[in-house]
Amino acid sequence: MFQFIAKRLVQLLVVLFAVSLIVFVLTSVMGNPVYLMLRESATPEEVHAVTQALGLDKPLPVQYGIFVKNALSGNFGRSYMYHLSALSLIIERLPATLELVFVAVLLSAVVGIPCGVIAGAYPRSLFSKSVMSLSIAGISMPSFWIGMVMIYFFSLYLGLLPVSGRGEVGVFLGIRTSLATADGWAHILMPSVTLALGNVATIMRLTRAGMQENMKQDYIKFARSKGVSRFRLLFGHALKNTLIPVVTIFGLQLGSLIAFTTITETIFAWPGMGKLLIDAIHSADRPIVAAYILFVAVLFVFINFVVDILYVFIDPRIDLR
Repeated sequence: MFQFIAKRLVQLLVVLFAVSLIVFVLTSVMGNPVYLMLRESATPEEVHAVTQALGLDKPLPVQYGIFVKNALSGNFGRSYMYHLSALSLIIERLPATLELVFVAVLLSAVVGIPCGVIAGAYPRSLFSKSVMSLSIAGISMPSFWIGMVMIYFFSLYLGLLPVSGRGEVGVFLGIRTSLATADGWAHILMPSVTLALGNVATIMRLTRAGMQENMKQDYIKFARSKGVSRFRLLFGHALKNTLIPVVTIFGLQLGSLIAFTTITETIFAWPGMGKLLIDAIHSADRPIVAAYILFVAVLFVFINFVVDILYVFIDPRIDLR
């Protein structure tokens, strides 16, 4: 276990170094933020003064060295747009994104896994064929189109759900969250379903394929001959051996959902990290873009680490060494 953790830490450092270099290069070509920060009638002297204050007059290698030094201490600079710490802005928006992702992942698991299990156990049934058709549709439809259709139908046409925003925030177990209020749930339903549809489709297809393979194995035939109930056979025996690829996809989806909620958050004006990133890109706000991408890189490495640990609990035969 110690060797595994040490190996992961080395990988983390390599990934962060590569990502930091990519982030620095990308943010350097985003455009000069000085002209966005100053009024159009600003004098050359004012432009030069702000350029010096931001350190943009220094050679690129020097700027990168300063960037890495500050990043190691968690200092990504102050946002050009909000005049606050870039990292604090991301942390401030993180709860809203996590709420959205939590509901989307919950929907993916509650809908995707049982449907995949039943479809895999009865591959020739009408239900299985319907699941496959719906999963293809779910994967094919772009999230921005799904979001706009849902807004038109449920908000504008039926008037059942609010169009945008996070809704009222309450307190649950000492945590401020919109999931503690009915208004919060009304606001989160459409964006979370929009975010979850593609993932539900992927989980259904993957679970179905794994179940079809496992239902042919000898241990399933042996369990059936012992009189094990159908429910226990499917969800206690066959599903357990299907979970490794499903957990892998869940880990990737979780990281992707947190990192790439930008489209959904923009469509529904959800005040999360994704919308903050889009606003920062429009304003050439380098500190926020850099902090966001590095934060996401650390998150992906951490999630992959947790997924690898979960493998051992799912299948004890797996050796992390």
